[in-house]
Amino acid sequence: MKISPGKLSVLTPARYRISVVGVLDEIIIDRLCGLTIEHQEQDPGSGKVIISLTGSLADQAALVGALNILYNMRMPLLSVEYLGES
Repeated sequence: MKISPGKLSVLTPARYRISVVGVLDEIIIDRLCGLTIEHQEQDPGSGKVIISLTGSLADQAALVGALNILYNMRMPLLSVEYLGES
C-alpha cells in the first residue's frame, strides 16, 4: 500500500507508527505525545519485546520529541512510518 504525503509539511499534524525494542511503563507512555501501544510481541529469535506505538502528532517537532524520549531511554529504534494526515 502506497501512502501519498498529501499536504505534509513539518508543521502539519500526521499519524505515525514507531517500532522499538524494549518495554515501556505507563509513566513513559504518558510522556509520548499521545502515542499508544498498538502492538506488542516477543521476538522468537532473541526473546526481546518489540513494541509498536501509533498515534497522531501535532507536527514533526512532536515526532522528534517522542523519538528523543525513546532515545534517552536507550530503546533501539526499528522503524518510523508515516500513516497519513490526521
